[in-house]
Amino acid sequence: MNIAVCDGGGRLLAFQRMDGARWAGSYGSQGKAVASAAFGRPSGELTERAEHPTLRGIAQAEGNHMFYGQGAVPIIRDGEVIGACGVGGGTAQEDEDCAQAGVDGL
Repeated sequence: MNIAVCDGGGRLLAFQRMDGARWAGSYGSQGKAVASAAFGRPSGELTERAEHPTLRGIAQAEGNHMFYGQGAVPIIRDGEVIGACGVGGGTAQEDEDCAQAGVDGL
């Protein structure tokens, strides 16, 4: 697994790649975390609308770092999105479950 934590503005705060994790998952974990922080919801909720012109435009304006796939959840404190945790390397559901477990541990 590759685990990324970003702040509310999508800036990477922490990253960990487990031994044996595929390197490509590092990009997915970070991109999903950025999308989750930007929209304040699990990144998987954005998948269906990923090709919508508005979401495509936002991603392009942001630098194309957002991934609208399942695997990240926002970190919310006192009703405010303060960041997100994104995971890549497992199935989409495994990624989201790991991200949620990490956020639940905060």
